Amino acid sequence: MPTRAAKEALFTVVAQIAQAAANPHRLELLDLLVQAPRTVEQLAAASALSLANASQHLQRLKRAGLVDSIRQGTSVRYQLADPSVARLWVELRTVAARQLPQLERALDTYRPNRARFATVDAETVAAGVQDGSIVLLDVRPRLEYEAGHLPGARSIPLEELPQRLEELPREALIVTYCRGPLCVYADQALEQILASGRRGARLEAGVAEWQLGGLPLQSTAGSLPERPAP
Repeated sequence: MPTRAAKEALFTVVAQIAQAAANPHRLELLDLLVQAPRTVEQLAAASALSLANASQHLQRLKRAGLVDSIRQGTSVRYQLADPSVARLWVELRTVAARQLPQLERALDTYRPNRARFATVDAETVAAGVQDGSIVLLDVRPRLEYEAGHLPGARSIPLEELPQRLEELPREALIVTYCRGPLCVYADQALEQILASGRRGARLEAGVAEWQLGGLPLQSTAGSLPERPAP
């Protein structure tokens, strides 16, 4: 008969995943890697961490089997170890939104104008892109767009938008999206779009939520990245 110690050892192994994820910096690194593989230097810059701190956090995630690293010349490139890691991040965030009222308060602080913006769902966006009534705008960094983006999305990174607003039509609805509901880029883009006299709305979902809804992504090479595991 199995012993109590054997059962505790089993749960201890599973706890390694929770322990590795139980840090806000490591969660942000996972969120960034959901968008696109990156070098440690790119991850450090995107997360405002020192190179040494970013490397330490990535090693902890790697030991727990959440990320992999691949050496490319003199650089080390990190990526999610498995598509199910993206699902883990989305589900963890979903539970927090449902069970922790303070997440809404934190979102109100981080995205202070979010209540002003109309939102649309994925099905409406897909249909609108198909019939031309919606222009879908990906305002993430170009690296993330190239790794995988929503079908039919146009890339204008947030920092380029002020100089490229005139590329956007005035008759269509401009729908912005970024990394998901914990990302402010789409809000900041909408502020500029609405101020220009155009119509705008936000898609709260990002690439992970889109895939988990059973919808494909596109890459600049035309391939479809693997869907997160069910």
